[in-house]
Amino acid sequence: MAGSQVDLAKPIKTYTCTACGAMFPKWAGRCEACGDWNTLEEQVLPKPLPGGLKDGARRAGMKIEFVGLEGINPPPPRVPTTIAEFDRVLGGGLVPASVVLVGGDPGIGKSTLLLQASASLGHAGQEVVYISGEESIDQIRMRALRLGLSNAPLHLAAATQLGDIIASLPQFPNAKLVVIDSIQTMWTDSVEAAPGSVTQVRAAAFELIRTAKAQGFALLLVGHVTKEGTLAGPRVLEHMVDVVLHFEGDRGHQFRILRGMKNRFGATDEIGVFEMTGQGLSQVANPSALFLAERRGNVAGSAVLAGLEGSRPVLVEIQCLLAPNPGGSPRRSVIGWDSGRLSMLLAVLETRCGLKLTMNDVYLNVAGGLRVSEPAADLAVAAALISAASDVPTDPEMVFFGEIGLSGELRQVAQTELRLKEAAKLGFTRAAGPKRVAGGTGKLSVPKSLSLIEIGHLTDLVGVITTGRELTPKQKETT
Repeated sequence: MAGSQVDLAKPIKTYTCTACGAMFPKWAGRCEACGDWNTLEEQVLPKPLPGGLKDGARRAGMKIEFVGLEGINPPPPRVPTTIAEFDRVLGGGLVPASVVLVGGDPGIGKSTLLLQASASLGHAGQEVVYISGEESIDQIRMRALRLGLSNAPLHLAAATQLGDIIASLPQFPNAKLVVIDSIQTMWTDSVEAAPGSVTQVRAAAFELIRTAKAQGFALLLVGHVTKEGTLAGPRVLEHMVDVVLHFEGDRGHQFRILRGMKNRFGATDEIGVFEMTGQGLSQVANPSALFLAERRGNVAGSAVLAGLEGSRPVLVEIQCLLAPNPGGSPRRSVIGWDSGRLSMLLAVLETRCGLKLTMNDVYLNVAGGLRVSEPAADLAVAAALISAASDVPTDPEMVFFGEIGLSGELRQVAQTELRLKEAAKLGFTRAAGPKRVAGGTGKLSVPKSLSLIEIGHLTDLVGVITTGRELTPKQKETT
């Protein structure tokens, strides 16, 4: 009997996938739930209660109140951070009792951005609590001094023990923002696992979120990322928070992109553009002008994309270089775009347009460090490829946008008018896009200084670039 009691008291070991949060009784090289390799980590569950206490300790359930769909609550109030690019991605500012998760590569500028946002709120008269688990007080003060924020009224602390943090937060009943840098450094003694493990991250996030909802302050969590660029820890952490932001950018470029991946209080896929300087992150009000500042218009293999990031039109240069490779194993190198979509476009250009690209290495780059994911970039990429293959520069005053199908046809994309207005604002006089669908509703407003060339098939684009043959432009209003 004594031996059996000792066995019951033994802790239960399980293995949790760091990618999807699935739990397994035994370790395996591959997670059966999500298919990722080498993602299972050991964790120890709390010791179970004696069998006689399980039923007696169970709380009796209470009836839930059900309501109908009628009735509208006013929209949640916003607390602007006074950093316009940050507020744009958030949807207008911080929502009280909301939780925001900010992820990004090490050294990309996450702590700098949140320190600047906290200082801006402090200068605006709001009470802000900043807790760091990665840096000491002196390190944070040195950064604030370098950024010119040493006089910001913040409540600063360096701590990692979750119980101490939660016990200290009630002394700031008027706090509007609490920053935790980072969630991977927090730990609680109620969980028998190492700091940074899946169990600790999940437990720490749950307690902090519960405290934020109860006290009504906005909570900003900094999250680490994996080698693949995804947020570290279980994906359930992303489901627990209200807003997920990714801070992107190449440390070789000065531009940083804050991209919204999830937002319960605003639109997703919004971006904020920042420039890294010696005094911290500065806002970029007109990113299109900066992305095109170093562009040379008379070089083959270059085309300007009239893109859209969320609700913001962005003009960016697509660069392509073709190099002969007679070895039989051509290389495809892509920076800032989907490599699979490049392979598809190369196949369409060869099959539908007769271009011979098989024996060439293809290098594609989105200038400025921006990562483009929308299908409207197809036409600009195809224009850069055709220009590089024919060694004929594209028109330096033309922008391109449109989705390309497998048969070479061009398909409509969203927000055409916004793209055209942004192109006209930056001095472009021509735009190439897909044809309007016959019988479509509404009229397309084209700026007077801009001519819209409608392209129905990719072969038309080949003719425009290689022979200079003009299509009939549509000006002003097109039905």
